[in-house]
Amino acid sequence: MMLARFLSRIFTKEGIILVDSRGQKYICGEVSNKEKPLTLKLLKKDLNWKLLVYPDLFLGEEYYKGNIEIENGSIYDFLNLALKNIGRSKINIYSTIINSVSYGINFLGKHNLKKASKRNAEMHYDRGEDIYNWMLDSEHRQYSCALFKDPNETLEQAQTNKLDHIVKKLNIKPGQRVLDIGCGWGGLSRYIAKKMGCEVHGISLASNQIDYCKLKARENKLDNLLSYELIDYREVAGKWDRIVNVGFFEHVSPKFYKTFFKKINELLKDNGDSLCLTHTIASTNPPSPTNPFINKYIFNGGKVPTTSQITKAIENSGLIISGWESLIDHYNLTLDHWRKRFLENANKAKKAYGNNFVRLWDFYLSSCSAAFKWSDLLVYQIETVKDFKSVPGRTRDYIYN
Repeated sequence: MMLARFLSRIFTKEGIILVDSRGQKYICGEVSNKEKPLTLKLLKKDLNWKLLVYPDLFLGEEYYKGNIEIENGSIYDFLNLALKNIGRSKINIYSTIINSVSYGINFLGKHNLKKASKRNAEMHYDRGEDIYNWMLDSEHRQYSCALFKDPNETLEQAQTNKLDHIVKKLNIKPGQRVLDIGCGWGGLSRYIAKKMGCEVHGISLASNQIDYCKLKARENKLDNLLSYELIDYREVAGKWDRIVNVGFFEHVSPKFYKTFFKKINELLKDNGDSLCLTHTIASTNPPSPTNPFINKYIFNGGKVPTTSQITKAIENSGLIISGWESLIDHYNLTLDHWRKRFLENANKAKKAYGNNFVRLWDFYLSSCSAAFKWSDLLVYQIETVKDFKSVPGRTRDYIYN
């Protein structure tokens, strides 16, 4: 069976059992747990070729539809074992060809223009507030990578660590104005206003997020410092002392990377004391297509940038990179917390959205966690300035003191 041979080439470090739709069993790789081996069970005959030709899409698609079962483990266990074996390598030649063609088509004709950007934002962030209530931290409602000083920290503490780290890097001074691009549910803007006492203007394309931000600003008696607007970043006007964007650049798309950083350059003040911080997921691999499952079902129009794409766009914008930090082994821990919290509310999710949605969301969180742990994904925090005078200090002590 071709699929069994393909899986045997993947699972070289630790193997699995494959069971096809007829009940035929195949040993793929060296199975360490003989009594209860991790087992991939296929319930449809066409999965024999689907998983061979395009596993990038069909594994997640058929799992969430209930046509694939995992025995003696979970989809989280299977994906972690698979990516532990694959690492940063390509899955197979068929997926590589399909992904390359898809990347070319999308690059030529599918871009996050203003209308598409708003539609894509609402598709993901307006799925249902209860979903994010179940999984995100209760204090800041952060939907981006936390910073774990200790792997055993709570999600709430790790997200506070992240916000504190960002505020220190921004080196905000009293009276300065901050623009928060892609403000989400406003956790960072509220943190800055409380901690620094300065004005923050947050923008988003998801109306539910803007409504939530305005409500929380009033509840926290911060509406004199906080303002929010439903607007595309390309339409923002004014001059700002500090600009921050956390988990936003992944929604920009390659065609507009240069546009984004040129807009940052335009919005920063020309006073020798302005700075932007970009916190983004990135890939350590060369430019490649978005994972087709994530693009189709989770983040339509999303694109993880590569190091070279980011640096080229910044260079062409006229900005200067004044700081760059890689956060490794943080997002997988964040995703694991989100998954645990979501699954603790699985019965509520089933009642509200159906069993298939629970399987879809579990696959999403599990696959992303595995990719951050074993594959090519990490998080960058990048500081950019307009000139050398704007660099906050001769050393980085202002961040860590």
